[in-house]
Amino acid sequence: MVIKVNGKTIPVDEEGFLLDPSQWDEDVARALAEREGIELTDTHWGLIRYFRDYYEAHQVNPSMRKLILTQGKTHGQHFHDAKTYEEFLYELFPTSPVAEISKLAGLPMPEELVTGA
Repeated sequence: MVIKVNGKTIPVDEEGFLLDPSQWDEDVARALAEREGIELTDTHWGLIRYFRDYYEAHQVNPSMRKLILTQGKTHGQHFHDAKTYEEFLYELFPTSPVAEISKLAGLPMPEELVTGA
């Protein structure tokens, strides 16, 4: 499978993850989001950048737990607990927040989804 972005053909796997993460840029993220039916907001972009930075530092995608513990605090006091923030993430990324953010960030499929852990 492929996506076309700015005249370039970019290969993706059957789930829509980039086969070559070095081909990622913000236009690619926009194209992937459009395919997923997601309209990117500043909050979406903040999470995409967080995932890219985390992956660069740790060579692994952040888990849902890590995402909730780190970003839940960042997004304000209206998230009184982890469950409230998790619900917010599912509003932004209805299928699977970690998988969808990873995809839009040009990262590999999260290990726990690959192994079923």
